[in-house]
Amino acid sequence: MTNLADLTATALSDAFAAGTLSPVEVMEAVLDRVERLEPLLHATYALDGDGALAAARLSEERWRKGAALGPLDGLPVTLKELIATRGVPKPMGTAAVELIPQPEDAPITARLREAGAIAFTKTTVPDYGMLSSGLSSFHPLTRNPWDLSRNPGGSSAGAGAAAAAGYGPLHVGTDIGGSVRLPAGWCGVFGFKPNNGRIPIDPPYMGRSAGPMTRTVDDAALLMTVISRPDARDFMSLPPADLPWRNLAGDVRGLRFGLMLDAGCGSPTEPEVAEAVTAAARLFEQAGAVVEPMAPFVTPEMFDGFDHFFRMRFWAETKDLPQDRYRKILPYIRAWVEPAAAYDAMTIYSGFSGLMAIREQGVRASQAYDYILSPVAPMPAFAAELPSPNNDPARPFDHIGFTMPFNMTEQPASSINCGYTSTGLPIGLQIVGRRFDDMGVLRVSRWFEDARGPQRPWSELSELLEGSAQVRGS
Repeated sequence: MTNLADLTATALSDAFAAGTLSPVEVMEAVLDRVERLEPLLHATYALDGDGALAAARLSEERWRKGAALGPLDGLPVTLKELIATRGVPKPMGTAAVELIPQPEDAPITARLREAGAIAFTKTTVPDYGMLSSGLSSFHPLTRNPWDLSRNPGGSSAGAGAAAAAGYGPLHVGTDIGGSVRLPAGWCGVFGFKPNNGRIPIDPPYMGRSAGPMTRTVDDAALLMTVISRPDARDFMSLPPADLPWRNLAGDVRGLRFGLMLDAGCGSPTEPEVAEAVTAAARLFEQAGAVVEPMAPFVTPEMFDGFDHFFRMRFWAETKDLPQDRYRKILPYIRAWVEPAAAYDAMTIYSGFSGLMAIREQGVRASQAYDYILSPVAPMPAFAAELPSPNNDPARPFDHIGFTMPFNMTEQPASSINCGYTSTGLPIGLQIVGRRFDDMGVLRVSRWFEDARGPQRPWSELSELLEGSAQVRGS
């Protein structure tokens, strides 16, 4: 029998409506899963089990009376630590931040509460969300459920690990250079970065987005029905749009896809990754799509401009911290940021110009295709203890050459598993649409989810992890 913690959100919502399952039963199963696996994964922060069960009892009563607040009522959901929850401190993944309770819910948190979803825990991030890693000076090291010696990615590190391990069906991350798609790809789950501004966030910033991390495309679409609702605090958000999020039927016949295996910058794509993505592209061809090789549009100079601009941004935010707090930031991050102290105005202007060039060239290149296929990352999950795959603070972004550009262009993009390495690590396929085509990306992702065939069972992963936890506790 399938553990309740492993059921999809759509299945749970239907069961609540039919009265065959209770939100209390499900929350108890999820909390049991978390209790068993957290000693291995360290994916959560500020877990509130008692509050979750109390909320589940209220939801159970609403469903019983036919007064549910919507299809998400009673569903367990985790929130990335960077998404504010009223009354809970936001340490930003770093020991350098003072722990001050947040005065109000972020837009995503508020929408989920209104819908009756139960945000029972936050999920971990690295220092200031500045790494594609589970390494943090505040949290214990977060690990990848597929291989505990490997990294889950980041900065939505805990969200990726929690989704793969079955800490309930729904998880929300944020993404400014790949922080939803990278951990989704390395943890074998589905991640969706919608068009920037589609999900209101606070505070907004250039390139910053939020998105679902789930085991299925249907669950991500269900989550979008709620977290995409408007909030005036996001002054960069798109006009509210009543999109048919759950209408995912579609075909790829006749669509034109660009296949980009070289990002034009950063680390080269490893052979196993290229082979898996190429095999995925063949499925599209076999279904009647046109797939053509696509040249990269990002140059090393543009890529370095991104680095310089965000290096200076982070230096500006941390340089005035008291020294006793500044020294608590991970040494890798300090080694990355401190050269920005010597940057002149022309360096920063050139960096910003590089970001605008990425935006211009990316949008133009995308017009030749309906969708773009690429790796999510050029390599599989790396060693858990490392802050980045190359462990080089002078080149910390070399693994985000495929993901970051589509934050700058603001295009919707997903990460979906397309295969495994010889050692069993997941490999992510990125599917990118033109600006504003969120529905198209979800529909193509849903098509591929069916076309790719059976995946390695989640139940086996959960059983393996639970067995490891029991051995460790004995």
